[in-house]
Amino acid sequence: MAQCSNTTLDMLQWRLQSPVFPNNGIKGPFCCSFTINMPNPHEHRVVQAMNISGEHHSQNLRTNVVDSSIDGNKIVGDFNTRKPTINNVGNGRPHDEAVSIVQRSDHPAAIFRSPEKGTLGGYIARRLVQIGITDVFAVPGDSNLTLLDHLIAEPGLNLIGCCNELNAGYAADGYARSRGVGACVLTFTVGGLSALNAIAGAYSENLPLLCIVGGPNSNYYGANPCLHHTIGLPDFSQELRCFEPVTCHQAVVIDLEDAHEQIDAAIVTALRESKPVYILISSNLASIPHPSFIHKPIPFFLIPRKSNPMCLEAAVEAAAAFLNKAAKPVLVGGPKLRVAKACDAFVELADACDYALAVMPSAKGLVPENHRRFIGTYWGAVSTSICAEIVESADAYLCAGPILDDLTSVGYSFLFKKEKAVIVQPQRVVIGDGPTFGCVLMKGFLQSTCQKA
Repeated sequence: MAQCSNTTLDMLQWRLQSPVFPNNGIKGPFCCSFTINMPNPHEHRVVQAMNISGEHHSQNLRTNVVDSSIDGNKIVGDFNTRKPTINNVGNGRPHDEAVSIVQRSDHPAAIFRSPEKGTLGGYIARRLVQIGITDVFAVPGDSNLTLLDHLIAEPGLNLIGCCNELNAGYAADGYARSRGVGACVLTFTVGGLSALNAIAGAYSENLPLLCIVGGPNSNYYGANPCLHHTIGLPDFSQELRCFEPVTCHQAVVIDLEDAHEQIDAAIVTALRESKPVYILISSNLASIPHPSFIHKPIPFFLIPRKSNPMCLEAAVEAAAAFLNKAAKPVLVGGPKLRVAKACDAFVELADACDYALAVMPSAKGLVPENHRRFIGTYWGAVSTSICAEIVESADAYLCAGPILDDLTSVGYSFLFKKEKAVIVQPQRVVIGDGPTFGCVLMKGFLQSTCQKA
């Protein structure tokens, strides 16, 4: 049995045992037995695997072996054929499912460097924990393995291995909806481009998501050699250019001097704008100690946005006057309630004013459907029974966070009259065909309207 202390090899083992082994030219499910020949710990390793048809395959790997010293004893980890522990996620299916959990190991092999030597990989791991991320969705590849080692070593993180990058992106999307922010870790180009559609979806849905990609070795920049698993051009900006339209910020970390600043700027922008960001980490930088990472990073402090008080007061007065003169007003919730963090405020308004309450199809789940005033989903001709009749016969409606696209409006067939509506967007309020009030946050507007309606 081969000996190695690099947690990266545990990830490799998981990849070999997975029913899907993408991006390496090896097809078919694999049995658990394989060997790693390491006559010299600094030479290439050759992984030999046998699939169920008996065909042998081999792949050259370059990994770094790190010797850890505990209580004066030199520790060298065992690399065997056991599978990593699987958490009870979802229905707890066996390992032949698409998603597996790669947990942090308590084995000394998970220790990379002494605590006083901070690394970029450790810094990223701690930042993820600080913003509330406990699970990271990843597909291992040669350019992100060292970074994944550090994420695995962070006690507050679980690394969830996905069968492909698109799944990892959509898993992070769902995680962001539930937890407020999500993260996926991919490999360069072949991985990043595979997840592009999921990142674009998160952008359209206003979800803060960190797309972290392991990039080329920082020493390759300038020389720009042609690399494997790219589109074949000596140009490292190809993936970046693809991500620019669907992310609100891009950070390319190829120098440790400003790495912490770039990482923090990207995370803050994702949280502030509630949009995905793209972060590329050169493959050789994650484990290099640097003085800027020695100390534990100070938690983020985001200055909360506030409404312009005068605009808020004027908008509330105008909306209250508009609604109070109506005989049959209705509340309609839209999908932007979530990005404005105004779901609870919307329900509070429904409690206070006692109006009928409906939601658009893309806002299902944002408002409790057991609310005593809830009448269903408003979706034009295919609305919940009676819901369309109530909404469309109302003489005034307050729509909070609507998106009136062709799908939501059933081909723009809504019998929805703008002159009867108070449209509340995350930072703007429009009263019928009349005035528009900017610099007014939805949450504060709804809370203040509770006292007037």
